[in-house]
Amino acid sequence: MTAYTATVEVRLKSGVLDPEAETTARALERLGFELEDLRSADLFELDVDAESADAARERATEMAERLLANPTIHDYEVGVAEREP
Repeated sequence: MTAYTATVEVRLKSGVLDPEAETTARALERLGFELEDLRSADLFELDVDAESADAARERATEMAERLLANPTIHDYEVGVAEREP
């Protein structure tokens, strides 16, 4: 087995209200920053042991689909990298 770190980035789908991003965007604009758009996202890092990068990606994808993301309102991306010893 090889040690991998899988990352799952979860964000609201386009068109779904994102109150956290709206509040942050207003605060940044008050500070003088100009924005076209802002979206919030959650990033999960999962340390897993798997036979291959594909197997680690499959496990992380299953975790995203079963718990980390709600497919009705969220999009998610999974990345996998071999962990350094």
